Amino acid sequence: MPELFLAGGTVLDATGTRRAHVRVVDGMVVETGDGIEAGPRAQVLDASAAVVCPGLVDLHTHLRQPGNEEAETVESGSRAGALGGYTALVAMPNTDPPIDSAAVVRQVLELGRASLCEVAVAGAITMGRAGERLAPLAEMAEMGVRLFTDDGAGVQDGRLMRRALEYALPLGITLAQHCEDASLAAGSVMNEGEWSSRLGLPGQPAEAEELMVMRDIALARMTGGRLHFLHLSTAGSVAMVGAAKAQGLAVTAEATPHHLALTESCLSGYDPNFKVNPPLRTERDRAAVRRGLADGVIDAIATDHAPHTQEAKEMPLDQAPPGMVGLETALAVAHTELCSGEGPLMSLAELLAALTWRPAAIAGLHTRHGGPIEAGRPANLCVFDPTARWRVDPEAMATRSRNSPFGGREMTGRVRHTIRAGEAVVIDGQAQR
Repeated sequence: MPELFLAGGTVLDATGTRRAHVRVVDGMVVETGDGIEAGPRAQVLDASAAVVCPGLVDLHTHLRQPGNEEAETVESGSRAGALGGYTALVAMPNTDPPIDSAAVVRQVLELGRASLCEVAVAGAITMGRAGERLAPLAEMAEMGVRLFTDDGAGVQDGRLMRRALEYALPLGITLAQHCEDASLAAGSVMNEGEWSSRLGLPGQPAEAEELMVMRDIALARMTGGRLHFLHLSTAGSVAMVGAAKAQGLAVTAEATPHHLALTESCLSGYDPNFKVNPPLRTERDRAAVRRGLADGVIDAIATDHAPHTQEAKEMPLDQAPPGMVGLETALAVAHTELCSGEGPLMSLAELLAALTWRPAAIAGLHTRHGGPIEAGRPANLCVFDPTARWRVDPEAMATRSRNSPFGGREMTGRVRHTIRAGEAVVIDGQAQR
């Protein structure tokens, strides 16, 4: 592996911001500073007018493999992730078969070994994600799995969720919950409210999410277990998580770029690319999620990258599956929405915290990702140009699917280079293998 030299950038990590070159040898950062020079055989990458930050970490990626390779594979999803600045992805377990055993964990990890991002695995909480009996959490934890979820469905049985939290505690693992009361959410197409009434579509009330958030906060208090809330979407959920944190409970939460950027009104054209679960909510909810992120109640931005084939997404709105792709646009969407324009809601440093070192800590990947850019640390890095302007073209994406809600939108900020374990896997916005 050749020496790598990132020249002329502004280094931004959890320790602060400074002008510095970054020198990488054998996959590790060996030197940073304004006065250092590249070796005679170094590969020099231009970082001028750009930010050099830790590689992004996604807590919530649907890579679809095994079982749904027509929509995505580990290879294509990791390529999309690298182009979006990610160096680590946590693969969700709603595959076919589900990731509910050591054998399937091993299969996905093996698929990820040659990928452009590190692929970590989230295990299922229950066998088959059926919500009836616990999966072998200890067996998967022994293989390095740190996050467990039945994502795509919430664990409906409160007694079973209590047992899972109690069992997880001595294993040092975190349970992540898709908060949705299945009976209240049944048959819904979008958020329940003014727009669902206008469009004549069955809606999901905010309470479908909030009842499970409330229940699981109570269970976290009862058990002392660590709990992570996936893709929060309502003002009530944000308020409850904020109160739980104020009480000192071991809870964390994430929000998606689309819940930060879009509202239920986007479905006025009946476009299935705006159908997602949990659904896009009201402007009030969107504002609360944005405030929650800015205030630190919400810890991380996670993509919930959910690819679907074109045939599936071209079905009528009530029949099309929910989900949006997001790995290649997450940083740009969040930066455009939160850091650009008049009166930005967050600084770039605050935004990158939600995309890098905080999700790395939640996923248990902090020894390799998200740490300070200093000598002795693994070189998992992203070079981001916050001034670049570009327009999203779903047809040009690396993901196998095209179900982006942001097609045609102009963004501010784009990934220039991605460095994974010291290798430049993306240079000037182009994947290198």
